[in-house]
Amino acid sequence: MPKILIVEDEESIRSFIKVNLIRHNYTVLEAASGEEAIELANKQPDIKIALLDVMLPGIDGFAVCQQLRETYPQLGIIMLTAKGQEADKIEGLALGADDYIVKPFSPQELMARIAALLRRINLPILNDPIKLLTTGSFSLNLLEKKLYKNDTEINLTPTELAIFNLFMHNENIALSRDNILNEVWGTDYFGDIKVVDVNIRRIRKKIADNEHTYIESVWGYGYRFQGDVTDE
Repeated sequence: MPKILIVEDEESIRSFIKVNLIRHNYTVLEAASGEEAIELANKQPDIKIALLDVMLPGIDGFAVCQQLRETYPQLGIIMLTAKGQEADKIEGLALGADDYIVKPFSPQELMARIAALLRRINLPILNDPIKLLTTGSFSLNLLEKKLYKNDTEINLTPTELAIFNLFMHNENIALSRDNILNEVWGTDYFGDIKVVDVNIRRIRKKIADNEHTYIESVWGYGYRFQGDVTDE
């Protein structure tokens, strides 16, 4: 079963999460600090998801998120944030988190978030007979789970990769935020639609060049991907 790392300094919360993960047959690792989390991740790079609390002793959750994301692009990261801390959600997503969950949360919500993220990590579209999508300077290898621009690899998070796959399958088609949210996060997603905008901004930053952003905003609606852009 997938290996999940819990990074939480409060033992009661950590135990609550652990019990529910074990009930669903996940393999569980625990860390009470950011430093311990990084050490565990380095020793066991097959961890699929890190559940990362924002408030940690020593290195805080944001710094841990940033370091884990830079080292392990394919790691799934869910931030555990305090109720009402909107800035924490946005900052965590901007630093590379795939999702966030607000305390207190139910076991059902936690399991739904984990299952949805695992679907993005595993990219179920690998059952698609087309294994290589290409347009313009972009190539998305679904077997390798890697994006290339002009033969240079662009590191995307699991969520960013799932979004880009959706764009590649719908090039030049305007997709609503709700459509992107449902296709990538799932129709049972509990969170805020802002998660779509934050991920789009991250993808734009990674793929844009001096001439093109490639992902066009459709005002009041959503986004359109134009990978095969030609200069007039």
